[in-house]
Amino acid sequence: MLHQHIDEQIAQKEAWALRRQLGIPNNKRLWVLACMDERLPVEKALGIGEGDAHIFRNAGGLVTDDAIRSAMLTTQFFNTKEIIVINHTECGMMSASGDFLSEVLRSRGIEVDEVAVDPALPELKLPKGVFSKWIKTFTDVDEICKQQVELLRQSPLIPDDVVIHGYIWEVETMSLRRPYQRLSEKVNTAEAMQTKKTKSP
Repeated sequence: MLHQHIDEQIAQKEAWALRRQLGIPNNKRLWVLACMDERLPVEKALGIGEGDAHIFRNAGGLVTDDAIRSAMLTTQFFNTKEIIVINHTECGMMSASGDFLSEVLRSRGIEVDEVAVDPALPELKLPKGVFSKWIKTFTDVDEICKQQVELLRQSPLIPDDVVIHGYIWEVETMSLRRPYQRLSEKVNTAEAMQTKKTKSP
């Protein structure tokens, strides 16, 4: 009957709005760590929709203190059971070193050894000379992806039963792949095709 359909829609809207109060996890019990780059469409890349995941984005898709904070909350208190890390090719975090970026900031009058990295916690300061490392630039997107997965797996703040995997989004092909598994290196070569040759007489 119609009233049943209406009541079901109302109940679904209430559950959506009150899911934190009701202890309802995101649809796929999934937390995603991804780069903030606009060329990385997280939902499209993973084939997920609205409400399916908690999505955390930062420069590089890297495990930072705030990423760990969010991962801890979603896995320990919101019943998330899976984490996926997405890094991507042509990432801006590979375009300059931390030392170079620190020098640019100094040239603009910013004393990087004195700045508060968290304005809400001014007592939280980096040791002198650590700012360049705190920026977290890198040179190899495949290696950094593997490192982020291991950092999350080793964190005591994330339960051991949480499943954690990492992938690379290729901006040039608009598709995901596993780290170090470039399909382009396996196609259209005689070696990969194991070309058969005629025997010499």
